[in-house]
Amino acid sequence: MSQITEEACREAEIYRDAGIDGVMIENMHDIPYSFCVGPEVCACMTAVCAAVRSLCPSLPLGVQILSSANKSALAVALASGLDFIRAEGFVFSHVADEGFLNACAGDLLRYRKQISAEHVQIFTDIKKKHSSHAITSDVSIEETAHAAEFFLSDGLIITGTATGMQADPQELREVSQCVRIPVLIGSGVTYDNMERYLDANGIIVGSHFKSGGHWANAVDPERVKRFMGKIQELRK
Repeated sequence: MSQITEEACREAEIYRDAGIDGVMIENMHDIPYSFCVGPEVCACMTAVCAAVRSLCPSLPLGVQILSSANKSALAVALASGLDFIRAEGFVFSHVADEGFLNACAGDLLRYRKQISAEHVQIFTDIKKKHSSHAITSDVSIEETAHAAEFFLSDGLIITGTATGMQADPQELREVSQCVRIPVLIGSGVTYDNMERYLDANGIIVGSHFKSGGHWANAVDPERVKRFMGKIQELRK
């Protein structure tokens, strides 16, 4: 655990020093993922998140626990003083690579109230990556977005088909026009294509910041600095 915590803090420091707007902590290397997340995962994630919060006391921080452990993520966020979670399977069931995933909005928001964590925002994937949406093929991404907004999502996340794959800019435009809550891009943004996603309220970048652009590698400080330098120029 000490090695994991030290690595998480090292990466968080890289992001903080490069001027990143926020950091999300995720058990990405905990493969193969399972819907049955044990208490040891929550304990470890709480330890890591608390350490990162101590290092970055004013930076917006969030957590996602794979796979689809949304209640656990809320509990970890509350215990470690984080600001948001990323939740899978908020509305409409689908088939993920871990198995069949049912919608969870009602139970999740009631749990958030029960543990007095209503200040922790819930950003929700719609038509998410690594999943088949054949059972809801008659439900458009706009209808899915409307449903998530109606069920009190704090923000929507649009992705490509897999980690590192580009999201569709047309879907970003369509969803942004049909809801009043923030819309984020959750995969595939790079130094070369970021201009296509400037209309998003937020961008989640993971793979591009890693050495060689591969999700499993270490964070490359130079890739982060280069990306943020361009972002800052585009914001002027």
